[in-house]
Amino acid sequence: MNVYLAGEIHTNWRDELITLCNKKNLEIHFSSPVTNHENSDNCGVEILGTEDKKFWKDNKGANINSIRTKKAIKESDVVIVKFGEKYKQWNAAFDAGYAAALNKSIIVIHNEDHQHALKEVDASASAVASNNEEVVRILEYVLKGTL
Repeated sequence: MNVYLAGEIHTNWRDELITLCNKKNLEIHFSSPVTNHENSDNCGVEILGTEDKKFWKDNKGANINSIRTKKAIKESDVVIVKFGEKYKQWNAAFDAGYAAALNKSIIVIHNEDHQHALKEVDASASAVASNNEEVVRILEYVLKGTL
């Protein structure tokens, strides 16, 4: 199974989720965006040259990052989208929408405080979890049919 891990990049939730899946011997190939924030923000100007305006700097980086994101989501069977506590992850909502447009199975992770703001994202998801342990149980059930 190919799983794309979208969403916030300020915690190690991806590493934790992968470790939990490995402990369950789940045969999953994981992919994700570039999680080094500085590299993600600066790839456009580092590769294609500097910009005077922040808009164009961000635009270059977003366009280059979108190549990786689009490829990974297209190749995925499941897209897991984590919405963190501290920042608004507009990119995560966009990834969820792109995955929904491609008819991908989506698992969303967020706390109860985000329920109202993410109701449309939740409505397009196959499951809405509150933590990594629930996600691993979903993946184990999907792959092995066990509870």
